[in-house]
Amino acid sequence: MSIAFLVTTMIAVATPGTGVLYTLSAGLAHGRKAGVIAAFGCTVGIVPHVLATVTGLAALLHAGAVALEIVKYLGVAYLVYLAWTTLRDKSELVVDTAAAPRSARRIVVSAVLVNLLNPKLTIFFVAFLPQFATGFGEMVALSGVFMALTFAVFAVYGVFAASMRDRVLSRPRVVVWLRRFFATSFAALGAKLALT
Repeated sequence: MSIAFLVTTMIAVATPGTGVLYTLSAGLAHGRKAGVIAAFGCTVGIVPHVLATVTGLAALLHAGAVALEIVKYLGVAYLVYLAWTTLRDKSELVVDTAAAPRSARRIVVSAVLVNLLNPKLTIFFVAFLPQFATGFGEMVALSGVFMALTFAVFAVYGVFAASMRDRVLSRPRVVVWLRRFFATSFAALGAKLALT
Protein backbone atom coordinates (compact mmCIF):
# COMPACT_ATOMS: atom_id res chain seq x y z
CA MET A 1 0.00 0.00 0.00
CA SER A 2 1.48 3.32 -1.06
CA ILE A 3 1.48 6.70 0.64
CA ALA A 4 -0.17 8.10 -2.50
CA PHE A 5 -3.09 5.71 -2.02
CA LEU A 6 -3.53 6.67 1.65
CA VAL A 7 -3.31 10.41 0.96
CA THR A 8 -5.75 10.24 -1.95
CA THR A 9 -8.14 8.06 0.06
CA MET A 10 -8.03 10.43 3.05
CA ILE A 11 -8.81 13.39 0.80
CA ALA A 12 -11.68 11.52 -0.84
CA VAL A 13 -13.10 10.31 2.49
CA ALA A 14 -12.70 13.56 4.47
CA THR A 15 -14.14 15.80 1.75
CA PRO A 16 -17.74 16.55 2.74
CA GLY A 17 -20.32 14.81 0.59
CA THR A 18 -23.64 13.07 1.12
CA GLY A 19 -22.27 10.55 3.64
CA VAL A 20 -20.54 13.18 5.76
CA LEU A 21 -23.62 15.39 5.62
CA TYR A 22 -25.89 12.54 6.70
CA THR A 23 -23.53 11.55 9.55
CA LEU A 24 -23.31 15.14 10.82
CA SER A 25 -27.09 15.42 10.66
CA ALA A 26 -27.57 12.15 12.60
CA GLY A 27 -25.04 13.09 15.28
CA LEU A 28 -26.48 16.55 15.75
CA ALA A 29 -30.10 15.45 15.82
CA HIS A 30 -29.80 12.17 17.75
CA GLY A 31 -26.48 12.16 19.59
CA ARG A 32 -23.12 10.43 19.58
CA LYS A 33 -24.39 6.87 19.21
CA ALA A 34 -26.52 7.84 16.19
CA GLY A 35 -23.54 9.59 14.60
CA VAL A 36 -21.38 6.47 14.94
CA ILE A 37 -24.23 4.26 13.68
CA ALA A 38 -24.65 6.56 10.67
CA ALA A 39 -20.89 6.28 9.99
CA PHE A 40 -21.23 2.49 10.13
CA GLY A 41 -24.23 2.57 7.75
CA CYS A 42 -22.39 4.79 5.27
CA THR A 43 -19.45 2.36 5.39
CA VAL A 44 -21.74 -0.63 4.78
CA GLY A 45 -23.19 1.30 1.82
CA ILE A 46 -19.75 1.08 0.18
CA VAL A 47 -19.79 -2.74 0.13
CA PRO A 48 -21.96 -3.07 -3.02
CA HIS A 49 -19.64 -0.65 -4.84
CA VAL A 50 -16.61 -2.70 -3.78
CA LEU A 51 -18.28 -5.96 -4.86
CA ALA A 52 -19.27 -4.42 -8.17
CA THR A 53 -15.71 -3.18 -8.72
CA VAL A 54 -13.89 -6.39 -7.85
CA THR A 55 -16.27 -8.50 -9.93
CA GLY A 56 -16.06 -6.19 -12.94
CA LEU A 57 -19.73 -5.22 -12.75
CA ALA A 58 -18.82 -1.57 -12.19
CA ALA A 59 -17.00 -1.44 -15.51
CA LEU A 60 -20.11 -2.84 -17.21
CA LEU A 61 -22.29 -0.27 -15.43
CA HIS A 62 -19.88 2.47 -16.45
CA ALA A 63 -19.98 1.26 -20.05
CA GLY A 64 -23.77 0.90 -20.01
CA ALA A 65 -25.03 4.47 -20.02
CA VAL A 66 -28.66 3.51 -19.32
CA ALA A 67 -27.81 1.47 -16.20
CA LEU A 68 -25.59 4.25 -14.87
CA GLU A 69 -28.29 6.85 -15.54
CA ILE A 70 -30.86 4.76 -13.63
CA VAL A 71 -28.54 4.49 -10.60
CA LYS A 72 -27.75 8.20 -10.87
CA TYR A 73 -31.39 9.30 -10.89
CA LEU A 74 -32.29 6.93 -8.05
CA GLY A 75 -29.54 8.70 -6.08
CA VAL A 76 -30.90 12.11 -7.10
CA ALA A 77 -34.43 11.08 -6.05
CA TYR A 78 -33.20 9.88 -2.65
CA LEU A 79 -31.25 13.10 -2.02
CA VAL A 80 -34.33 15.16 -2.92
CA TYR A 81 -36.39 12.96 -0.56
CA LEU A 82 -33.86 13.59 2.25
CA ALA A 83 -34.00 17.34 1.55
CA TRP A 84 -37.81 17.32 1.63
CA THR A 85 -38.13 15.30 4.84
CA THR A 86 -35.44 17.39 6.57
CA LEU A 87 -37.19 20.63 5.59
CA ARG A 88 -40.64 19.36 6.61
CA ASP A 89 -39.47 18.06 10.00
CA LYS A 90 -40.84 20.56 12.50
CA SER A 91 -40.35 18.42 15.60
CA GLU A 92 -38.45 20.06 18.40
CA LEU A 93 -34.94 18.78 18.92
CA VAL A 94 -34.24 18.31 22.60
CA VAL A 95 -31.44 16.64 24.48
CA ASP A 96 -33.28 14.06 26.56
CA THR A 97 -31.32 11.02 27.62
CA ALA A 98 -34.50 9.31 28.87
CA ALA A 99 -36.20 9.55 25.48
CA ALA A 100 -36.00 6.61 23.10
CA PRO A 101 -33.34 7.32 20.47
CA ARG A 102 -34.06 6.99 16.79
CA SER A 103 -33.99 3.35 15.72
CA ALA A 104 -30.48 2.19 14.85
CA ARG A 105 -32.01 0.19 12.02
CA ARG A 106 -33.59 3.31 10.48
CA ILE A 107 -30.31 5.21 10.74
CA VAL A 108 -28.34 2.36 9.12
CA VAL A 109 -30.89 1.89 6.30
CA SER A 110 -30.87 5.61 5.48
CA ALA A 111 -27.07 5.75 5.63
CA VAL A 112 -26.68 2.67 3.42
CA LEU A 113 -29.07 4.18 0.86
CA VAL A 114 -27.12 7.44 0.87
CA ASN A 115 -23.97 5.64 -0.31
CA LEU A 116 -25.60 2.79 -2.21
CA LEU A 117 -27.37 5.22 -4.54
CA ASN A 118 -24.24 7.26 -5.09
CA PRO A 119 -22.89 6.40 -8.56
CA LYS A 120 -19.89 8.61 -7.89
CA LEU A 121 -18.57 5.91 -5.55
CA THR A 122 -18.72 3.31 -8.30
CA ILE A 123 -16.98 5.64 -10.74
CA PHE A 124 -14.44 6.48 -8.05
CA PHE A 125 -13.66 2.79 -7.46
CA VAL A 126 -13.44 2.06 -11.19
CA ALA A 127 -11.07 4.97 -11.85
CA PHE A 128 -9.15 4.91 -8.56
CA LEU A 129 -8.45 1.37 -7.37
CA PRO A 130 -6.95 -0.04 -10.59
CA GLN A 131 -4.16 2.55 -10.35
CA PHE A 132 -2.97 1.02 -7.07
CA ALA A 133 -4.07 -2.63 -7.23
CA THR A 134 -2.36 -5.23 -9.37
CA GLY A 135 -4.68 -8.12 -8.59
CA PHE A 136 -7.94 -9.24 -7.01
CA GLY A 137 -6.50 -9.71 -3.52
CA GLU A 138 -4.87 -6.30 -3.47
CA MET A 139 -8.07 -4.67 -4.74
CA VAL A 140 -10.04 -6.27 -1.89
CA ALA A 141 -7.38 -5.22 0.66
CA LEU A 142 -7.32 -1.61 -0.57
CA SER A 143 -11.13 -1.51 -0.55
CA GLY A 144 -10.99 -2.65 3.09
CA VAL A 145 -8.57 0.18 3.91
CA PHE A 146 -10.88 2.65 2.14
CA MET A 147 -13.85 1.39 4.18
CA ALA A 148 -11.93 1.47 7.48
CA LEU A 149 -10.84 5.06 6.84
CA THR A 150 -14.39 5.98 5.85
CA PHE A 151 -15.77 4.62 9.11
CA ALA A 152 -13.08 6.30 11.23
CA VAL A 153 -13.43 9.72 9.60
CA PHE A 154 -17.23 9.64 9.49
CA ALA A 155 -17.39 8.53 13.14
CA VAL A 156 -15.24 11.54 14.09
CA TYR A 157 -17.65 13.79 12.17
CA GLY A 158 -20.64 12.20 13.94
CA VAL A 159 -19.10 12.45 17.42
CA PHE A 160 -18.07 16.06 16.77
CA ALA A 161 -21.61 16.95 15.70
CA ALA A 162 -23.00 15.26 18.82
CA SER A 163 -20.56 17.21 21.02
CA MET A 164 -21.98 20.47 19.61
CA ARG A 165 -25.54 19.28 20.19
CA ASP A 166 -26.20 20.97 23.56
CA ARG A 167 -24.97 24.34 22.34
CA VAL A 168 -26.87 24.17 19.08
CA LEU A 169 -30.15 22.80 20.41
CA SER A 170 -30.40 25.46 23.10
CA ARG A 171 -30.89 28.00 20.30
CA PRO A 172 -34.13 27.33 18.38
CA ARG A 173 -33.22 29.72 15.55
CA VAL A 174 -29.95 27.88 14.98
CA VAL A 175 -31.86 24.58 14.77
CA VAL A 176 -34.18 26.05 12.11
CA TRP A 177 -31.23 27.32 10.09
CA LEU A 178 -29.37 24.03 10.45
CA ARG A 179 -32.38 22.13 9.11
CA ARG A 180 -32.53 24.54 6.19
CA PHE A 181 -28.79 24.12 5.63
CA PHE A 182 -28.99 20.31 5.62
CA ALA A 183 -32.09 20.33 3.37
CA THR A 184 -30.47 22.77 0.95
CA SER A 185 -27.23 20.79 0.96
CA PHE A 186 -29.02 17.51 0.18
CA ALA A 187 -30.96 19.24 -2.62
CA ALA A 188 -27.78 20.88 -3.99
CA LEU A 189 -25.92 17.56 -3.99
CA GLY A 190 -28.90 16.00 -5.79
CA ALA A 191 -28.90 18.78 -8.40
CA LYS A 192 -25.13 18.47 -8.86
CA LEU A 193 -25.45 14.72 -9.34
CA ALA A 194 -28.32 15.18 -11.82
CA LEU A 195 -26.22 17.57 -13.90
CA THR A 196 -23.08 15.40 -13.80
